[in-house]
This record gives sequence, C-alpha cells and structure tokens, in this order.
Amino acid sequence: MLYAEFMSAVLPPCPEPEENLTEPELLQLGPAGDEPCLRADAARNRARLLDAAARLIAEHGAAGVTMEAVASAANVGKGTVFRRFGDRTGLLTALLDHSERNFQAAFLSGPPPLGPGAEPVERLRAFGVAMLRRAVDELDLQLAAEPGPDRRYSVPPRRVHHSHLVLLLRQALPDADVELLAHTLMGYLSPVLVHHLTRQRGMPAARLEAGWSELVDRVTSGVPNDVTSGVPNDVTSGVPSGVPSGVTYGTPVRAAG
Repeated sequence: MLYAEFMSAVLPPCPEPEENLTEPELLQLGPAGDEPCLRADAARNRARLLDAAARLIAEHGAAGVTMEAVASAANVGKGTVFRRFGDRTGLLTALLDHSERNFQAAFLSGPPPLGPGAEPVERLRAFGVAMLRRAVDELDLQLAAEPGPDRRYSVPPRRVHHSHLVLLLRQALPDADVELLAHTLMGYLSPVLVHHLTRQRGMPAARLEAGWSELVDRVTSGVPNDVTSGVPNDVTSGVPSGVPSGVTYGTPVRAAG
C-alpha cells in the first residue's frame, strides 16, 4: 500500500485529552527531515509535476499515471520526473501527500465554511462535502492506498481528520459521545463506500453530498445557531484532544519525495 505504507511510522500512545489547547503547529506526517528545503524553481517544478499527475488521474485513473505520461503532460524530460520522485510509487505517494497538505490547509486555515470562522455545523457540512469531492476525484489513488483493517484507524491522516470532527462535534454537541460519533461520520466518507455507491451502484456524487448534509443536520438537530458564542478562539481553531503525540495539528503537512 503505497500511501498507507509511507504514512505508517510507529506512533506513540495517544496522550490524555488536555483542556488548554495550543496554537496550531506543523503536522509532519513523514519522517522528520525526509525532504530538504527546495529552491524556489525546484519547488515550482515539483508542483507542476504533481499538478500534471493529478490531471492524468482525473482523466484516466491511477493506471494512466506513468512517469512518461507525467513528463509529457508537464512538458519536461522523463529524467526530471525520475530524479524528483525515484519511481512511480514515489510519485503516487508524493501526489497523495500533496493532496492531503492542500486539504488540511483548507480546513485548518482556509476561508469559511470549511475553514475557521463559520459555525461548527456549517463546518461539518463543508468538511464532508470536501472529503467526498476529493474521494471522487482521487478514487483509484485512495483505494490503492487504503490501509488494511489492522491499521485503517491509526494512520496519521485519518487520525487528524477524526480529531477535527471531534473538535467540531464537541462544539456543536457538548454532551454527546463525540469520539464514537466522529467515527460514525467518518464511515460515510470512506473511499471504499464512495467506490461502492458511485461506481457499483451508479449514484451521482451530488446525491452523496446531499446525503452527508442531511446526516449532519439530523445528528445535530436542535443545535442553536450561536452554539460557538463564548467559545475562545484558541478552542474553535486550535488543537483537538486525541491528536497523537508527535503528530501536531495545524499547518499543513509537507509533501514527501
């Protein structure tokens, strides 16, 4: 499992929840120091290659991503792609990491309703819709990276997504068992389920998005619109409890490769 294996660094036990939440910090998913700082031109070239790979996946699926195809789409030599990513596995790993970084940037510090500044229920709706759209766009890639059952709930990206839902649910439903409720909501967003519903059942993505919004509304029914009034800013945008030690929550992840 390319992305799953890359993200499978052994994590220390989860710390006990803390009441005093700190400001967001870097979320480092890969091993520390696995990529030196890139020159500006090298960073631009890398981003261009990843954008080309993303377009190929959207048009042809993961099978359409070869080193040669990416080089052609980005108008560079094949050797440039091999020097940057090593092989196809390294390219796909970097592509998912790049996508995860962009997604985290959106829900951690982007504009509302996905980012801070909106009510928690609005952010829950926006988070699920964004996850579903990302899953549809990257479905083959995400399925290839899907961890086995022994690690499905412990890989760092899923733990961060779950912790983000816990944070929003705790603001919207302070008396609920938000840990379990977040797992329930995450199940709806599984790429395996998205594959079944869209490709095997033929459901349009718009129906899944509408279903997510209905699910959030039913789960949070009766929540007042001003539920976050009086909640400190460092709580509404800070670190939720349950994020594992060594995996900080805040600035988006650096891509590997």
